[in-house]
Amino acid sequence: MADKPIALITGGAQGIGLACAKALAEDGHTIILADIQDGAVQDTAANLGGGAVGLTVDMADTQAVNAMFDTIAADHGPVAALVNNAGVAMPGDFLDYSLEDFQKVLSINLTSVFLSTQRAAKMMVQAGIDGAIVNMSSINAQVAIPAIPAYCASKGGVMQLTKSSALALAPHNIRVNAVGPGSIDTAMMAGVNANPAALATALSRTPMKRIGTAKEIGDVVAFLVSKKASYITGETIYVDGGRLGLNYTV
Repeated sequence: MADKPIALITGGAQGIGLACAKALAEDGHTIILADIQDGAVQDTAANLGGGAVGLTVDMADTQAVNAMFDTIAADHGPVAALVNNAGVAMPGDFLDYSLEDFQKVLSINLTSVFLSTQRAAKMMVQAGIDGAIVNMSSINAQVAIPAIPAYCASKGGVMQLTKSSALALAPHNIRVNAVGPGSIDTAMMAGVNANPAALATALSRTPMKRIGTAKEIGDVVAFLVSKKASYITGETIYVDGGRLGLNYTV
């Protein structure tokens, strides 16, 4: 693997994570996928080819995350790019929302982003790599949905963590940015896509009048990792078909 830069993508077995992996592989990276879906992540890596590796990791488990980085360092070498994509929503009624669910969402969506960023950055600094880290945020870092309070809180946290870590790592020539998807055609959107009324509501808030694709997110992530984005750090790029800019419709 030493001849090509290594890109680690968490939550990489499907959807946006897989799209990021494909885009980075096309740009010349060797891919390491981390996902809780045992078997699926290994199959996905095998289908990617190019020496891709699939690791089974529960990103809510800090010991497991640390062990993953230890394994990568020992078996493959330092990562040059990290995509913190693993995430869950766990919807529920706010008044009945359990603290356990709230903390689980934050552990995956925010705590693992901090820990993975820190571990990857240490690798990059020690190896003298000008690295790039991309965090998966959401339009819900700026707007909110009442049924996913933990998700919204976590993505707001990701936005600020992106800024803070970008400032801290800039002296080491490590860039940190985030991508904030809108409505994207993934498993998380399956329920909306299957419900004509719900889909119409989503599209009414999307000026481009369509659902985005995972590839469109992957391509933006690949851009942010690339040298074409060499003077961009601390930013969240919203890929939402214009949703955040919409005030009202007539």
